Amino acid sequence: MHDVARLAQVSVSTVSYVLTGTRPISAATRTKVLAAMAELDYQPNAMARGLATRRSRIVGLLMPMDERGLGATETAFVTGAAAAASAAGYHLVLSPVGAGDLDDLRRLATQRMLDGVVLMEVQVEDGRVAALQEAGVPLVLIGRTGDTGSLSYVDIDFDQTVRAAVDHVVGLGHRRIVYVNHSATAITGGYGPAVRTRDAFVAAMAGHGLEPLMIPAEDSAAGGRAALAAALAQAPDLTAVLAMNESAIFGILGELAVRGRAVPGDVSVVSMVTSPQVAELAQPALTAMTSPGAALGRIAVEALLRQLDGVGGDHHQQLLPCVLEIRGSTGPPGG
Repeated sequence: MHDVARLAQVSVSTVSYVLTGTRPISAATRTKVLAAMAELDYQPNAMARGLATRRSRIVGLLMPMDERGLGATETAFVTGAAAAASAAGYHLVLSPVGAGDLDDLRRLATQRMLDGVVLMEVQVEDGRVAALQEAGVPLVLIGRTGDTGSLSYVDIDFDQTVRAAVDHVVGLGHRRIVYVNHSATAITGGYGPAVRTRDAFVAAMAGHGLEPLMIPAEDSAAGGRAALAAALAQAPDLTAVLAMNESAIFGILGELAVRGRAVPGDVSVVSMVTSPQVAELAQPALTAMTSPGAALGRIAVEALLRQLDGVGGDHHQQLLPCVLEIRGSTGPPGG
């Protein structure tokens, strides 16, 4: 640092202020210091900077994971968050902490390795939120609990998303519409997206004077096949399927094919909260409510960093809808 100061003809403290941002430095001086650092190939020691600023410059993205790993839609959240952290000079660490892992979460919080946390896969009643608040860890949710008054969050606008999907198929002439959700365990356990889309589907169908039918499905192709079989048993005259279960969607399509039901000639299919990459894998390509995952990941990290810097108000609360992208899997009934 002394060599940088000497070459830039500034004080050592000025170099420190440029590195830490703890005091405003003129653009001209900052440029001189950065040029000197580049010329000397000076790399500041992250651990030393952390001791000086009481920050690790590491933020955590906490989400449960299983043997399936991350799908394309989930990965978009992570890449959006990682890009925002990197742009601000932070590192993003992914930690597989689910709603039932409170002891692991408390241990992680007490180690003080993370400046703040973004929490994903949020339950309506989520003990992780209280545990992090009690530990004094700055927090932003991707998702929402039932009571959001004191929380910062970004989330999908599930009401608008489901309404747009229902409006699309109703506008094509469909009246017997089935919604394939996540598993019964996810719904009864209070998984936010599953609960909110269930309620939004009932409301959207009621708005059109139609009877709602929701079928839960395990997050697998086998779960999708079983869900479609259950749907046909209850509604053999169904002509449209909405699904928010990326792992199950190809099982749904496979079961329709086995039963000789053409897509979209006999049954239209809309995949909700999904990525273009997944939608394009199907044949025909899926009409989808495209997830704003990358944007939500970016906005969540940016809100967290403003919280760390003490700027931007008390709470950031924002909803983004999925966008309808019409492809080949929807059409008029019997078309």
